[in-house]
Amino acid sequence: MKKISIALIAFSLVTGCSDEVKTLPTNLVTPQATGTTASDSIPVFSQKTNVKPPDDLILETPETVEIYEFMTISDFVRQANVEILNGERMLDTSEMGEHEIYINCRCSYGEFQQKVKYTVADTTAPTLLNMGVSPYVTKGTDFDLKKIVGYADNCDPVPVLTYDGEVDTETIGNYPITAHVTDSSGNETSWDMTVVVLNETPSSDFSGEWTPDYSDGTPFTDFIETYAGEDRKFGIDVSTWQGDIDFNAVKNAGCDFVIIRMGYFYDEIKQDDWYAENIRKAREAGLEVGIYFYTTLNSADNVKELASYINETLDGQELDFPVAFDWEEFTTFQEYNISLHDLNELFNLFCAEMESYGYSAMLYSSKNFLLNSWTNNYNEPVWLAHFVDETDYTGDYFMWQASSTGLIDGIEGYVDMNILYTDKLNK
Repeated sequence: MKKISIALIAFSLVTGCSDEVKTLPTNLVTPQATGTTASDSIPVFSQKTNVKPPDDLILETPETVEIYEFMTISDFVRQANVEILNGERMLDTSEMGEHEIYINCRCSYGEFQQKVKYTVADTTAPTLLNMGVSPYVTKGTDFDLKKIVGYADNCDPVPVLTYDGEVDTETIGNYPITAHVTDSSGNETSWDMTVVVLNETPSSDFSGEWTPDYSDGTPFTDFIETYAGEDRKFGIDVSTWQGDIDFNAVKNAGCDFVIIRMGYFYDEIKQDDWYAENIRKAREAGLEVGIYFYTTLNSADNVKELASYINETLDGQELDFPVAFDWEEFTTFQEYNISLHDLNELFNLFCAEMESYGYSAMLYSSKNFLLNSWTNNYNEPVWLAHFVDETDYTGDYFMWQASSTGLIDGIEGYVDMNILYTDKLNK
């Protein structure tokens, strides 16, 4: 397995965004020079404290910096007449409030330090993830808007949901309301919606006989022909839903690789019923193999437990791809009591934990959530899910899950089909 280097980080989950902010993983890069000042840990390039700054020194700094923003001193300071020596140093934006740092400078007189202040604030409004696409309430039951909509904040794990208007669950009808989500810094997102009170709400449960129709599926051979090109391989991802798979037939159909679900993690870790057989038979058929884990974890302890389980289950087996971190529960994200920053830090910790066991990791997500929920500040590999003929996602990714309605010899029913860009895998 080709390992992908990541930066190990310390981690402690955020429980709030104002006075409740606790210790976070540092986002400071390795100092470019040795030596520190005791007060702020900014590297000192010169101890010449008697050097007088030029009279026309200009060091302009913004009034506020966004919390958790990755910024260097060069990004932060607008300077003239001096050279900034520690400009690549990252600012600490992990806690809100006023901060002080020393900027190491050089001018015609020599080297000197200039103290500057900056304020870290949260100015980003909460993100609306589900504006109530199924706003149904059964007559006579309690109305809980949190169970209908989905929202998250970049910083606050428990933004407050309120609404204007009235919903009478004793009377069938349509009830227009205006919903508001407000974070601890006072940033607000609002939207209009209509709640529908019914005698009986629609159910997604199906009872009775059903004959599947796969006539609209795309044959794997057609998929290969459509997207053929240099530096590409074609594969599938599978789980218990595909049942008993003939991997020799899959290989003969032109499949190069398979990503296998090892399991899922809700309240506890469960192994996929077909995982052990799938990975054994896929290897025997000569396919390249990777794994993914579906999870709803929301704490550092969960991450460490999951990474340990994956390592023990693999038991030293090499993989052809990074281990995929699959977190998709955005419909009612607020139920997990974490912020989007927290979620990203959980992924960062997962990468660090997997590397400690000798494996690399990647992020699996759809275009929508890659754009609106994930930051991937450490540029880990991305497995993009976007079910379109041509993706317009402009971020970095090395694998594209382009269809969920694939048809391939050896599997009964639909399967996800993927394109691997081999020239991007190790970048």
